[in-house]
Amino acid sequence: MKRILHMAASALLGALPLSGVALQCLAEDTFSSEQTALMAGSCANCHGTDGRLVGSVPTIAGRPAAVLEARLLAFKRDEVGDATIMDRIAKGFTDAELAALASHFSAIDPQADDATDTEQEPQE
Repeated sequence: MKRILHMAASALLGALPLSGVALQCLAEDTFSSEQTALMAGSCANCHGTDGRLVGSVPTIAGRPAAVLEARLLAFKRDEVGDATIMDRIAKGFTDAELAALASHFSAIDPQADDATDTEQEPQE
């Protein structure tokens, strides 16, 4: 019995430093551009780079943030009847993360040409 108590106490004490980090992350409702870009990378599989894929999956770049956020939250809450996989994907994000993603994609110009974004002046 003493051994079981010792193992449980060790596991609990070992997890305490990690819980502080986890709680700090959970309390954070703002995200850096790097964090948002990392989260947005998972959207590229279906919606294309920067949310500009043209096809059967909707383009999300340039849509109003409020519209995107409402739709993402509806997916998360199982309020969309025609969802294919978005309901399951949205459940993996917090409401704050979904809001950050909506803001990220709304700021992208859906008509922008990627080639002009990456061109640089020749260096001498």
